[in-house]
Amino acid sequence: MLMKTPVFILDETQLLANLITLAEIRQKSGCKVLYAMKALPCSRVLEIAKPFVDGFAVSSLFEAQLAQEILAGQGEVHLTTPALIADELYELTTLCTHINFNSLTHHDRYASIVQMQAKMGLRVNPKLSFLTDERFNPCRKHSKLGIDIDTLWQSNCLELEEVSGLHFHTVFSATDFKPLLQTIDKLRRYFGQQLEKLQWLNFGGGYLFHSISDYQPFIDLVIQLRRELKVDIYIELGNGIVGNAASIVASVIDIFESDGKTVAILDTSVNHNPEVFEYQRSPTVLENDPKGNYGVILAGGTCLAGDVFGEYRFKHPLQLGDKITFKNVGAYTLIKANRFNGHNLPDVYLQRTNGELELLKQYTYQDYQQQWLMAATLV
Repeated sequence: MLMKTPVFILDETQLLANLITLAEIRQKSGCKVLYAMKALPCSRVLEIAKPFVDGFAVSSLFEAQLAQEILAGQGEVHLTTPALIADELYELTTLCTHINFNSLTHHDRYASIVQMQAKMGLRVNPKLSFLTDERFNPCRKHSKLGIDIDTLWQSNCLELEEVSGLHFHTVFSATDFKPLLQTIDKLRRYFGQQLEKLQWLNFGGGYLFHSISDYQPFIDLVIQLRRELKVDIYIELGNGIVGNAASIVASVIDIFESDGKTVAILDTSVNHNPEVFEYQRSPTVLENDPKGNYGVILAGGTCLAGDVFGEYRFKHPLQLGDKITFKNVGAYTLIKANRFNGHNLPDVYLQRTNGELELLKQYTYQDYQQQWLMAATLV
């Protein structure tokens, strides 16, 4: 199939492989798996994931609405967010099966409303930092994410009848379970038998299960906690399910020399992969050859000076029309993408397990127009 670039291609084979692995871990350990929609709320991803997960993890009213549209009541919806908005709360209680409060002030204001329709939990900040980059660190100093573990311990809130679960999230792109083991150890030291009155513990996300070779420590931990505490164990994964299951394909539209280096302009931009600019990442390029003789700076096509993906090497000189493939861009790309400079969003395709490409979404000028068309000012 001839495709006009840039395109965002979901790999159904890889997505299913990730889900099947999680299903096996779920079967062996007895844990429950939630797909974290914030990574990529594409309806086709949700539909593919639905048979393999126990529900969806959401962070807003819109995500909760979409989650219930896909689940149609056949699964759980867990909400965790620092942005709990009073005007949306009643509707959220009708959409969500579980709501985790991010602060004790949330609990004080909204517990009486939530407990009537949804199971209520608290997000705890265990004050354990496993990341050196503070931009990713949910347990950074002055964190906005969760209740300080010392404050929660002093409050005795886990003794309250309406509190039925505890949520935490301490890592980003972790490739082993050492942080999880340390976190559980600290929680048990702090709260001891109070954890036995709970109905569930939610380990959050941040673990790249598809990049972890030994799942046994996780399986053993879940089995132990379920046996000793008699609680359900949840994990909520986004990047770990869809991160390595998509690519962005772009074309070279211009090539020139700048201060002694070759620059290739692409028909995509960092606005289709915003974390490149946000976190100064150089994404993985399929065609890159570290031993190649030809170094090229790959840059996006917008007028932003920092719209640059990085410097890569190629076996042969790049030519106009050559394709560049950015790998492992399933999470936090399309959901954050924007139309800066009026550049369109990529078309979205699904590469089926038989290799065929199915067009899922094509954005048009009308989409751009509707975003910016405002009502006439009343005089």
